Amino acid sequence: MCDLHDHHEHETATPNGQALSRRRIMQLLGAAGVTTAVMTAEADPAMAASADEADAADGTYEAPEGLAEDSPAKTAALDWIESQSGRITGLNSEIWENAELSLREWKSSIAEADFLERAGFDVEFGTAGFPTAFTATFSYGEGGPVLGFSGEYDALPGLSQSKGVGHHDPREYIHDPFAPSYGPGHGCGHSALGTAAAAAAAAVAQTAKKHKLPVTVKFFGSTAEETLIGKTYAVSKGVYEGLDAFLDWHPSTSNATGWGSNSAMTAVTFTFLGVAGHGGTPLGNKSALDAAVMMATMSEFLREENLAPSGRLHWVINNGGDIPNVTPEIAEISYYVREGSPARVQVLLDKVVAVSQAAAMASQTKVRHRVTSACWNQLPSKSFAELLHANMKQLGPPEFTDEAHTLAKELQESLGLPQKGMHTEIAELTAPNPVFMGGGSTDVADISWNVPTVSMGAALAPIGTKMHTWSTAACAAAAPGQAAVVAAAKYLAATAVDLLTQPARLKAIKDEFANRTKGVEWKTALPDGYEPPMYEPPEWFLRKTGQQWPPENITWPPKRVVSQEKFSSLGPELSPQK
Repeated sequence: MCDLHDHHEHETATPNGQALSRRRIMQLLGAAGVTTAVMTAEADPAMAASADEADAADGTYEAPEGLAEDSPAKTAALDWIESQSGRITGLNSEIWENAELSLREWKSSIAEADFLERAGFDVEFGTAGFPTAFTATFSYGEGGPVLGFSGEYDALPGLSQSKGVGHHDPREYIHDPFAPSYGPGHGCGHSALGTAAAAAAAAVAQTAKKHKLPVTVKFFGSTAEETLIGKTYAVSKGVYEGLDAFLDWHPSTSNATGWGSNSAMTAVTFTFLGVAGHGGTPLGNKSALDAAVMMATMSEFLREENLAPSGRLHWVINNGGDIPNVTPEIAEISYYVREGSPARVQVLLDKVVAVSQAAAMASQTKVRHRVTSACWNQLPSKSFAELLHANMKQLGPPEFTDEAHTLAKELQESLGLPQKGMHTEIAELTAPNPVFMGGGSTDVADISWNVPTVSMGAALAPIGTKMHTWSTAACAAAAPGQAAVVAAAKYLAATAVDLLTQPARLKAIKDEFANRTKGVEWKTALPDGYEPPMYEPPEWFLRKTGQQWPPENITWPPKRVVSQEKFSSLGPELSPQK
């Protein structure tokens, strides 16, 4: 979601000697979820590559020490972030104020690109054809590694919230008498995500130049993470080729990293076409909304016998008509289908498609479906996570002020949660649960199969809360988020500098990647002929970024969706009774 959410949850291993609960025993026996440790490469290569039999969560794993090394270069990078903290938190606030939705981050992408240009990066907009995606590049010397950073800046619909307010108080309220709603908001904290990543990339660039460390730093400003479109498609077009390592983070409720996997996902929208008519004389009309409702209802019956604990199936009717006295001629229902691997997603998706066909048959409508995005599960990197965790431990948790804890406790009280404030520790590094229980997804996952990738979470939201909520939007550019954004930038920058000053660490990471991907051929989960959805940019944006519209990789305007259905027959007319 983001859809990912939370991207960086981690399981706490049961210590030696502690009695296992019945649920834990069942998990270890494989009765709940997908036991990755018993997956063979022949059965499911994606899950097998993500498994760590030797590090099953039995409490015996201990994180290695001494991986994070002090160096003048690292000190310089951290000092640069500290000296630029005002600009960094200011960029977070600016993007938070913009609160722009996926594929339409006009102001936010430019703000992030400008920040990097001022740090000496060359910026090119239109990565993979997306108007608001850009690639920023900095190079120093020759022969150094190529390090990538991930930046996101899209907000979520309906999560508008006043900054720093501890109760639900939408900043933008839409006064529609029939359908009141809220404006968009950074309920996943992407204003901070992109900002911290840009700050880390800039810090590494400044350090490389000062300490004469050969490196190429590439920052990828990514559009539409919340719909999992931007990176997935860009990977399929070779945008991330040539990298030696990729560093990623996401706002969270804790400060943690790990090497567990997450869910593969396919997003699909079903369009039903019927025949409109007056609601007061409905005979012969064909309601597309009826079809969507039937599909939603029938798909719920998949849960007991067709949906494993590792799976997720969630939907929303995003077009259900406009007014009750017009039978809806067109209706759309969108699903996110998640499972532990692309192969398992496909099995579940086929069942959802069958449900759509049954709903169309029962409602006498026509149905079509289109995949809007699809991504793999993330490939772990244990050695990369160990290095990042060592730096997080060395630097310590974000420096939350009393103001941050006060806001956190107000939000927790408002949500009926224990008032524990913000997470003030670096969570211990633990082995992933050997039983994959499902969860969120990320388009960073496709990158991870093409280059060694690490991800971590820094506490931006209060303990016990969740991403994709108005409460996260309240924190993202307030005191909690401003502390998190600086801390996250330092964690990423420090780890990146270690890759430059400790070549053996980078080699170990690349060796692990080669071993995990041996015999696994990554192929995009997007269908053949896929064209990503896009919105036409405003003229001022095209001029500012030097782009032409439309890009070559899409058909513009898109093909219209128009119903050509006929009224339903009721059979021969009845003769009047004599």
